[in-house]
Amino acid sequence: MRLALGVEYDGTGFSGWQRLSRPGEPDRRGEPTLQASLEAALSFVAGHPVETVCAGRTDAGVHAACQVVHFDSEAARDPRGWVLGATSRLPPAMSVLWCVPVAGDFHARFSARARRYRYRVLNRPVRPALQRQYLTWERRPLDAGAMHRAAQALVGEHDFSAFRTVHCQAPHARRDLQEIVVRRDGDVVDVEVQANAFLHHMVRNIVGSLLPVGRGDRPEGWIAGLLAGRDRTVAGATAPSDGLVFLGPRYPADCGLPSEVTTP
Repeated sequence: MRLALGVEYDGTGFSGWQRLSRPGEPDRRGEPTLQASLEAALSFVAGHPVETVCAGRTDAGVHAACQVVHFDSEAARDPRGWVLGATSRLPPAMSVLWCVPVAGDFHARFSARARRYRYRVLNRPVRPALQRQYLTWERRPLDAGAMHRAAQALVGEHDFSAFRTVHCQAPHARRDLQEIVVRRDGDVVDVEVQANAFLHHMVRNIVGSLLPVGRGDRPEGWIAGLLAGRDRTVAGATAPSDGLVFLGPRYPADCGLPSEVTTP
């Protein structure tokens, strides 16, 4: 039987999602990975080794409101048993939110039609004390309206080479960016982005290029020029991982998943 899970996590203290060792073996890096932690918990509940596939790998320090994974098991457990059993074996920074039986051809990565991220910036003169692992701090005033207008040049299917890391292993840089919204709520500036898929560090590099626009160091048209130029070396710096949250993937309604990960 194939099962899909919604997983929430705080990426602080983890070296990213992806397990670099084989299932059941110690990870080759010093810090634990989210995938290895989840697989260990699920394997305990199942009574046999479990391997997971996720909707989108996240980097070290990046959080998720609803990562979606799938795995196969013939263990006689109901959805509630998987949720409570796995969560009881996970570190405090991870929780399984829900479990849904899915069709045998469901794939957490390839069945997704879109993915959505939010990047949050605290914009005030004083650094944060509360919620600091979920925020990036910018002391200089930001013009969220200018950032939003500049960002609209990115909407559509484009070559996003200017916003990919040199370590990105994707075979090409074309992505369909479906929506990007920059809004201010008091001292917080949020950047929400939805695309069919993302390149390595793509959201953080977009935010890192929007920040100079918000500070007034670059004109609004600079973003369109970066996109057209396809040169990563002239774009903005990569924004820190702290402010980035993977809100979750989006699937067709016929997958039968909860509304939070289903396309409208």
